[in-house]
Amino acid sequence: MLAAGRSRQAIAEEMMRRWGYRARAAWRHAHGWSQDTAADHYNRRHDHDGRAPMSGSRVGAYERWPHGGERPRLTILRGLADVYGTDITRLVDEDDLARLPEAHRLTLLELINARPPEVRTPDDGAYGREEPFAYEDPEHEVVIMAAHESSEHAERAERRDIGEATLEQMRADVVRLANEYLTGDPFPLFQEMRRVRARMYTALDKKLWPRDATELYLLLGALHALMANAAQDLGYPHAAGELLRAGWAYAQGIGHRPLMGFMRGALSSIAYWEGRPRQARDLARSGFAYLPDGPGAAHLHLLDARACARLGDEEGVRAALEEGRAAAERPYVDEIHDEIGGEFACSAAYQASLAGTALLEIPGGENDAVPVLERGAALYSEAPAEQRSYGTEAITHIHLARGQLRAGRLDAVDLSPVLALPADRRIDALPKALGGVRAELASPRYRGDPRAAELDERIEAFCRETIVHDLHELPNGG
Repeated sequence: MLAAGRSRQAIAEEMMRRWGYRARAAWRHAHGWSQDTAADHYNRRHDHDGRAPMSGSRVGAYERWPHGGERPRLTILRGLADVYGTDITRLVDEDDLARLPEAHRLTLLELINARPPEVRTPDDGAYGREEPFAYEDPEHEVVIMAAHESSEHAERAERRDIGEATLEQMRADVVRLANEYLTGDPFPLFQEMRRVRARMYTALDKKLWPRDATELYLLLGALHALMANAAQDLGYPHAAGELLRAGWAYAQGIGHRPLMGFMRGALSSIAYWEGRPRQARDLARSGFAYLPDGPGAAHLHLLDARACARLGDEEGVRAALEEGRAAAERPYVDEIHDEIGGEFACSAAYQASLAGTALLEIPGGENDAVPVLERGAALYSEAPAEQRSYGTEAITHIHLARGQLRAGRLDAVDLSPVLALPADRRIDALPKALGGVRAELASPRYRGDPRAAELDERIEAFCRETIVHDLHELPNGG
């Protein structure tokens, strides 16, 4: 077949058709390689430090899965695809897709639906290597392209017409996603948000009455805020910022001040987690012009307090906390924080978590912070299951542990609610926050304490298996 000018893809497909080989074995045989030879090629290309070499037996185990053997991680599949001169989607079949973790399955389906009909043909002789199709990191492609699509569409968004029933369904979808995000896995929900957003984009190409356009702009702005939160949780802060700026165009277009205030807070949170506390403080304060009262305003004041704490401004922290308490007590209802709610709401538990975090950053502030954080953790535990944001609840437990360790209360530390989270829910903020716990465990006070060492090992193992690490580790052009 090579002599006749056929590609290795055609050879692999013929081996699958004629002899029933699975995809990964067929591609290896298409090169005329044994399992050991394939492993040698893999190691030369990908095992640069010698810490985790491929072996012939591992190649065989990956070929047998899911009917025995070992499940190949997406990183392994991408590496084998590079060695065989194909793309990752050619190395999986329906049996694989049916048994892969949901996030991995959805990622591969995105690529399968987008791939070209054929890979390129050989260009370097009878046993030459085919040029692989140049996919980006799969999750990187989904998130970054979604952000770019939003920016491009926001520039040409116009008011047109749509049916009332469709608008009601779109609002119901946004409310559903805002509430499901509290307890759901971020990547599948991000993809669902993207599908809902596509329907809204289609609606914008229809004729709209002005009041319908206003509703649609509100829903698009809110949906972009939700997508930005998911992108940040998946470890893409720059994409999150771009999504928020696209959403801002819709919110500003209809002058929706509560949504604009929420977005300033969301941008402040990105800046804080990216180590820019001054920008985080200024963004939070810029939101006061849009949200003067109610829980939404309290949220902005608490973000301000947290940023001031990181800057060492204790007076600013105390003042912001007091302003936050006063704002929360002033009655104010809006459709973002109260009617849509879910991820947009600022519950008493979340307020306590942010306040305790700010107090904890003050030198010697652990005595004030720990009771506040304990109250936040208790409020989360008492809330209905569908209203418990596992991400913010986990952050609350992490900061509580930091405060307890700083106060010398190692016996009181309980991180089991955090460490029990499955990998698909280990969002980007959790390893970052746990770094503070590990710093406390490394202090002279706990040096040589076996309990501290055991907890540190558990945290390290937790941070190795996260949704962010698992999807970001895919090779991207080497």
